[in-house]
Amino acid sequence: MRTLLELLFSPRGILGIAVVVAACWFGSTHIAHHEGKTPFETLYMHLVPEPLITHGADGANELLVKVPLPQALAAFSLPRPEGEAPFTGVFNLQVFQIASVLLCLIFFSGVPGYLRTGKGDPISKLFAGFALWVRDDMVYPIMGKDFGRKFLPYFLSLFFFLFFMNVMGLVPFSATPTASIFVTAALAVTTLLAMLICGMVVQGPVAFWKNLVPHVPLALWPLMFVVEVVGLLVKPFALMIRLFANMSGGHMVVLSFMGLIFFFAELWGPAGGWGSVPVAVGFAVFIMIIESFVAMLQAYIFTMLSIMFVNASVHPEH
Repeated sequence: MRTLLELLFSPRGILGIAVVVAACWFGSTHIAHHEGKTPFETLYMHLVPEPLITHGADGANELLVKVPLPQALAAFSLPRPEGEAPFTGVFNLQVFQIASVLLCLIFFSGVPGYLRTGKGDPISKLFAGFALWVRDDMVYPIMGKDFGRKFLPYFLSLFFFLFFMNVMGLVPFSATPTASIFVTAALAVTTLLAMLICGMVVQGPVAFWKNLVPHVPLALWPLMFVVEVVGLLVKPFALMIRLFANMSGGHMVVLSFMGLIFFFAELWGPAGGWGSVPVAVGFAVFIMIIESFVAMLQAYIFTMLSIMFVNASVHPEH
């Protein structure tokens, strides 16, 4: 308990809490009020990415930031009058992505000094231990010490970026970026690019594609090449779906339990609503406890699989 209090009330601990609180306040006050046709629809709308808006004095809402899009990306445009150029905005998910980056900078600012001198505050000691765990138990056993050292900064950044995004999604009034398929797709694309670029740099552009196919009869080579290319694309696709499904699924279960309160209130009146509170809240808290574990586990799984996929791309024998 004493160590936990030292972590929370240290200067960097307070700064980290301030970043999370500011992100929750800014992200929740600059989105439109959710109002669906049913209580469940209203609750589930909290999982949908919302553009940041300003509330005008006349009651009209305007985008906080309006970003023009090229015509080729018109399908991703926000609703607009016919004939107007496509555009998008800054979404609440991006607030928490920025907050995650800030938390990484805040909590790891003292880690290099602690690893060099052995001196530092409890936060530096804690996150130095996490960093060494990622290095010694995830990156080095798979990629080797010499080769893994080159990729360590990327995988450390990936793991803790995911970790902070997932954990912040459990805070009230927050949003979970990794519960959006667009965010997980972007993260999966970075893994795919690492696989392709690193594989072609290490093996050579021609040798990389040639080594995709094991030794097979020449007649089967074209078919096997197609199969291997599809397999190359399926790996990051699986990363995208796994992270998205796990992070959004847990939130949907929690919201479903909370929605039961409003459902029984409409069905049986106030007595039904209040009577269902203990059961609904109890199950929601239980799922939240599981989600706190899943938030850390999914950061580990995504990073570990990315390490394995990149390592397999630079070592064709794998």
